[in-house]
Parts: sequence; C-alpha cells; structure tokens
Amino acid sequence: MKAVFFRRHGGPEVLEFGDMPGPEPKPGEALIRLRAAALNRMDVMVRIGWPGLRLELPHINGADGAGEVAGLGMGVSALKLGERVVVNANLGCGTCEFCSSGRDNLCLDWHLLGETVRGTYAQYVSLPERQLYRLPDDFDLNAAAAAALVYQTAWHSMVKRGRVQAGERVVIVGAGGGVNTASIQVGKLLGAHVTVVGSSPEKLKQAEELGADETIDRTQQPDWSKVVYFATNKRGADVVVDNVGTTFPLSLRALRKGGRLLTVGNSGGPRFEIDNRHIFARHLSVIGSTMSTIGDFAEVMDLLIAGRLRPVIDSTFPLSEAAAAQDRLWTGGNFGKIMLEIP
Repeated sequence: MKAVFFRRHGGPEVLEFGDMPGPEPKPGEALIRLRAAALNRMDVMVRIGWPGLRLELPHINGADGAGEVAGLGMGVSALKLGERVVVNANLGCGTCEFCSSGRDNLCLDWHLLGETVRGTYAQYVSLPERQLYRLPDDFDLNAAAAAALVYQTAWHSMVKRGRVQAGERVVIVGAGGGVNTASIQVGKLLGAHVTVVGSSPEKLKQAEELGADETIDRTQQPDWSKVVYFATNKRGADVVVDNVGTTFPLSLRALRKGGRLLTVGNSGGPRFEIDNRHIFARHLSVIGSTMSTIGDFAEVMDLLIAGRLRPVIDSTFPLSEAAAAQDRLWTGGNFGKIMLEIP
C-alpha cells in the first residue's frame, strides 16, 4: 500500500512517501480502505519524538481517517464490505475494568492510533469493529475524518467532565486549532456564552462566524484575564478551556470562585509555573481528560451527521505532501483541520 512513514525521528525531511506492506484484519477487526485523513499536532510531536517513546519503525502518523470497509476478520458481524466508516482513534483493550464499564479512554493498556501504533497516513488500516462508526452513504468522508478526534475530545471535556451548562460563561484560549473550533460549536450547542482569546484578527473573525459571542485579541490585551473579569461584572468566567498550558496563570485568574479550567493538551509546552493560591483560595477545579469513550464518540458523531455541529476544514494536501501539511499545522497557519487526500 502507499503510505507516508518515517524510519527515524526528526524534522519534516524524515517523512517518506512510498510502499509498505498492508495490514491484514485480525479476528474482530475490519480492514478500512482510507480515502481521507486529518492532521493533529500529536503527529508532529511523534515524528520529532520524546524520551521513552518506543515505536515499531518505520512508523505511520495519523489518528483521523475515513473510508470504506475493504475486508472483515473472523467474528465481525456488524459491518459489511463497502460500508463507509469513520475511525475512532481512542484504542482501549476492550477487556480491562475500565473498558468493561464503558470508560475505555481510561483503559489500562490505552493507545492512540498514530501515536504508539501505526496510523492513517496510508491507504489501509485495520481496527477492531468497535472503533468504527458507520456513515450515511452521502456524508462527506473529509468532514467525517476532520471531526473524529477533535469533536470527541471537546465533547468529553466540556460535556462529560466539565458539565458546561446553558447560560454559563465559557472562555476558549486559542481560535484556530481543531479542538478549539470544535469547542466553540459545542459551547454554543450547550447554550453557553462563548468568548475566544486569540492573536490573529483574521482567526478571531472566523471564530465569530462559528458562533463566538465575543473575542479578545491578546496582542492588544496581553492580560486578557482582566478583560474577562470586567466583561463579567467582576465575577469571572464559569469555565476556561485551555489546551495551551503555559497560559494557565491567566486562565486561573479569569475564573470566578468555584470555576473550572478544562484541559486536554499542552500545545505551549508541558512544564510551567502556577500560583496555587488561585486554586485553593478560590475553590477552582482543574479538570483534565483525553479523547472520549466509545459512547461519547457515537453521541457526537450523531450530532455531526444531523448537521448540529459542523467540522471546519482549513486545507487539503495530497498524501505525498504530508510534510508540507505538517509544516502548516506546526507553524499555526491553519484555522480548523488540515486534510490529506489518499490516492
């Protein structure tokens, strides 16, 4: 099969486009002929590598993908050849105490597709049938792939972990990333008042077009927590969605007493200092999560199919130009998801 892969960690130059052996479906798995894949910042982090990361090389990036069922392993009964599906990249073992209780994103042997196992920058991938969501024949495969990871992540964080309620004030730090564009829409679907903090006037305008009630340009207002404070009559926000990490000090200051900071990542870096007095003296909660459960994935995909949420696509590259696509993602030029078209 055609795929993009790397044999060693490094810059975008380590990515190769060529032939690799295709996977064979194991019992309980379906072989998917991928037509579309989407990028995530995790792809670049894995390509660069970090201490302790162990991969079977050559490695294939990619968590998001959509296509058709091309083969069935023994015991697969819910899928048929030719059916269109989207991939759920949250890989639980299916048997541990967490998977058995429907909390598979807490799995004791958890993996993320494209991170520790080979992913979707390829013509084929083989996955357990529980990881696949059946799509209507007329639903766009690019839209499905663009939505899969970021919408389940935002949904689990905001709905299941953060318990965002109608009428609450929600601040989202960052405008253009996939999880942020999903969070704007999820917040509005829940009936929240959404404020987006960003540094690009163009992206902030696009955030307003997605439904943001107001925006704050942090290049003009570096201490944007004060803007939030006064905009809420000196009360503060109920919820701050902060997947940057290094902005936690401002996010904590922007919260009301008893407020919640939600986080699913650290695009600004994993290590930073916070003033713990903000947390205990003001009864704040810092709530983390990763991906979602299989049940959450079905919930949010149902909403996408129904048109109540709309994935945002920035641009599309041929699979062979994955290095250029990753460069656009890593330098922050995108608003929404960057796609790969698989030949």
